[in-house]
Amino acid sequence: MICYKDLQAEDLNRQLFDSFIRRQIVTKCWRRENGQWQIQDVPFVDDWSETDYQQLLAHLRDILASGGFVHAAFVHGALKGFVSVDAAWLGHGREYLDLTNLHVSEELRGRGIGRALFQAAAQWARERGAKKLYLSAHSAVESQAFYRAMGCVEAETYDPKHVEAEPCDCQLEYRL
Repeated sequence: MICYKDLQAEDLNRQLFDSFIRRQIVTKCWRRENGQWQIQDVPFVDDWSETDYQQLLAHLRDILASGGFVHAAFVHGALKGFVSVDAAWLGHGREYLDLTNLHVSEELRGRGIGRALFQAAAQWARERGAKKLYLSAHSAVESQAFYRAMGCVEAETYDPKHVEAEPCDCQLEYRL
């Protein structure tokens, strides 16, 4: 049985991720070349190092400290997915809230956890008056298929900080 709950700062520690498998085997990614999106062979394994986990924990603590949202999925008490939304507004008209993380443990992908987490994030943002969620999303074909299935489209306005930080990500939005 999957249990969903909002996380608090006191929940965030390295042990929380002991049963979480970030690993993603990527073979193909979306890339924009000459103004056109195309699928390219870009094989690599995406995983987190210990430094990445420490940076993630600091980021999630910052999200919560600034009034943002961190929501998680647990199976038998073990973290198996999480989503976060920053409370700081983005966009010229301050219409976006930033969905900064959405991850599901490798062994449970494709079972509806990502969809439930995404919907919880959308509901949280909607309740705060956001018009859209902004996503700087992994360009892997599988990741993009998920976001497209959720109703995400290419962002009308790209956030320059996201583009600079992750130039290979796809900049998406989700209308609330």
